[in-house]
Amino acid sequence: MAYTDDWESLMNGVFGAGGRVKFGSGAAQPDTKAKTGGLPDLNAALLEQQKQLDELLKKQNAQLKKQDADTQTALENSRQMLRDMENDGLLAKGTADTKPEHLGSFEGLATEVKKTVLGQDAFVDGVVRAMRRPFVLGTEAPVARNVILLSGAPGTGRHFALEETARIMAARGLLQSDKTAVLDLALYPDAGSEKLFLQDLYAALHAPGEILIFEHYESCYPGFLKTIADLATRGSAPLSSRYLVNKEGILVDAGTALAPGAVSRIDPCGKYLIFFSHKGREALADKFGAPFVSAVGDVCTTTAFAREDLAAMAAQELNALAQKVRTRLGLTLTAGADVRDYVAAQCSKEKGAAGLKLCCDRIFRALSEYCLQTDTALTGTVALTAVPEGLQFALNGAAPADLFSLLPTEYTGAVDEIRAELDALVGLAPVKDYVFGLADNLQVQQRRAAAGFKTASLSMHMIFTGNPGTGKTTIARLVAKYLKAIGALKGGQLVEVSRGDLVGRYTGHTAPLTNSVIQSALGGVLFIDEAYSLYRGEQDSFGLEAIDTLVKGMEDHRDELVVILAGYTKEMEGFLTANSGLASRFPNKVEFPDYTADELLDITTVLAKGKGYRLDESCTFPLLGYYKRRQALDSRAAGNGRLARNTLEKAIFNQSRRLVAEPNAPLDLILPSDLEFDE
Repeated sequence: MAYTDDWESLMNGVFGAGGRVKFGSGAAQPDTKAKTGGLPDLNAALLEQQKQLDELLKKQNAQLKKQDADTQTALENSRQMLRDMENDGLLAKGTADTKPEHLGSFEGLATEVKKTVLGQDAFVDGVVRAMRRPFVLGTEAPVARNVILLSGAPGTGRHFALEETARIMAARGLLQSDKTAVLDLALYPDAGSEKLFLQDLYAALHAPGEILIFEHYESCYPGFLKTIADLATRGSAPLSSRYLVNKEGILVDAGTALAPGAVSRIDPCGKYLIFFSHKGREALADKFGAPFVSAVGDVCTTTAFAREDLAAMAAQELNALAQKVRTRLGLTLTAGADVRDYVAAQCSKEKGAAGLKLCCDRIFRALSEYCLQTDTALTGTVALTAVPEGLQFALNGAAPADLFSLLPTEYTGAVDEIRAELDALVGLAPVKDYVFGLADNLQVQQRRAAAGFKTASLSMHMIFTGNPGTGKTTIARLVAKYLKAIGALKGGQLVEVSRGDLVGRYTGHTAPLTNSVIQSALGGVLFIDEAYSLYRGEQDSFGLEAIDTLVKGMEDHRDELVVILAGYTKEMEGFLTANSGLASRFPNKVEFPDYTADELLDITTVLAKGKGYRLDESCTFPLLGYYKRRQALDSRAAGNGRLARNTLEKAIFNQSRRLVAEPNAPLDLILPSDLEFDE
């Protein structure tokens, strides 16, 4: 730089090029001379040179400060550009603030992940170790970088821990992107979905990012799991047919044509293959086989949250809530340890730690409703307190009020409508009491959760026993609708099947067939009429396979499926012995009593009204006498609604013949002469 030359010139002026002090004309000399020998005053010369040196140093410092300022401005501009790219999704969050010494390094990565992923330190260490493994071993594409199983209960942070690890790795340059591809294997339950499975797998392997997540492998068709196992164990999976890749990146079956560029195998494309499951290594071996499990590089399992971990997580969520309230609502939020503990208690078996965030979201919605009640901007401090009934809030020291009462009341029209439909059914008082009890239990559990208490999940699988025509199918359909209306099920559909829909015709056909039926019923009710027909003795291997598959499906989808078995009382008792775990999974047994003669008369009247007819009062006595006589002869066949339906249909047929001869007679009235009885 320029100041270097100035420095050298100054030093040469004082000492000379040889490093000796100059006394001649080459150095600036004052007129004063020493008394002895007429030599110049050396001190004065040095002082003069020092002054020049100080001025030069000031000039140099000013230049350095300007250079530092320019450097800091350039660095800040660069960071801002990186932040803009983060906001646009082009870079992982945190890239702009990553320290230079951490770029390309795993050092301190687990510690950084633990700042946001709380209560799962050992799991985080395992995930980071699993992601680091291929960097140590030197694994390169196209084989999989690593095969990883992340197991643990729902809501224990498995997905969040992986997301945070990928985000920080991408910010450090250890991954090209923090994007992940997800393949839900439950979407491919049978062999008929092969082409869809291969297309989705190919697309996921070629999607942006270096991580491919597999969900719900337990519900996938076994043949497709073989393809995935080959990716892990062999480094590629052969295809049974040749495929072309169109411009959208979708596989298209090329048939037998020798088309150039056809794809005959699928490679892992150097991705991490990560499996999520609630179960461990043993369940993985049951589905994929031992060679696949041997190829799994790491198994990381979450644990139940400790009380102090939940408290820390609740505090974290409340801090985020406070920032959101300040930004969106303009209010300062305060809360004590009582509110923190209330939020922490929202961690349930079904929701896990996600219950904490859901609770804080609900608090924000309630406070938002309060602000929306006025068109004046609110300011000040809103204080939250926990009480046995829930949470209370107070703005600027006002009297506390119930917080969640601010939220709109839930729509109950569907519930009321279905209850009315159930009430309108003739008889079946014990059945109705049981169904209504389901809603009562769910409501109590919701109240317990809102108050911070633990909740108990209730098994809703049922067995309906009784003679044919006693309303089992009708009640099952209403139960499906009712459970959806009260929030216990998402779909509310009723899938009604029998043995022929579950049991295959050849070896290897039954399990996929049963799994396909289970998949179609998820979110609703699977109703198996004459369920005892599935078990025809110990030699019925196909039937036993269907039962075993059903029991496993109920376990895998315990929160998504309600199974109702129906049949004769005696036969159903024998059926429950077919599988050791069958009886324990159906704790709710509902007996459908035969209809009395009076109830059959009421059913006949209701059916007639539904068809646009009315019974003359004089029909009451003959109908009642007929039903009593039939029940005395055969109560098992006569005490059901089918007898009433058949009797009415015959009466309608006979009435139409009568009306031909009596054109002026009422078109809707059924007379005793229209009745026809099978004695």
